[in-house]
Amino acid sequence: MIPDDLRYTAEHEWVAGDGTGPVRVGITHFAQDALGDIVFVELPQVGAQLSAGAVCGEIESTKSVSEIYAPVSGTVVARNEVLVDAPETVNSDPYGAGWLLQVEPVDAGAIEGLLDAAAYRELTER
Repeated sequence: MIPDDLRYTAEHEWVAGDGTGPVRVGITHFAQDALGDIVFVELPQVGAQLSAGAVCGEIESTKSVSEIYAPVSGTVVARNEVLVDAPETVNSDPYGAGWLLQVEPVDAGAIEGLLDAAAYRELTER
């Protein structure tokens, strides 16, 4: 359940898009499965400046609270407001309706530096 057309981080975020425009960001199926039932999502405001690798939000589940890390540096251009009232959408559709943010990357090339699906599979199968 690791889509081949996305890029990934070691912290279990995914990125859709090539960086020539805004990219969509979410957490992986692996991450949502480890978290369990998600009950709250805290996301940065539109216009916020993100730095790759820095904490940019939180996801709270019935088990724990986990930080969300920015996969790329850039400006938040959209956030998934559906998650305010329906955070469990991240559990039911982590690669679709459960996306978190859209970010306009500072450097389009940064996307290429993320893990491809094969490398992420290897990371999660350890």
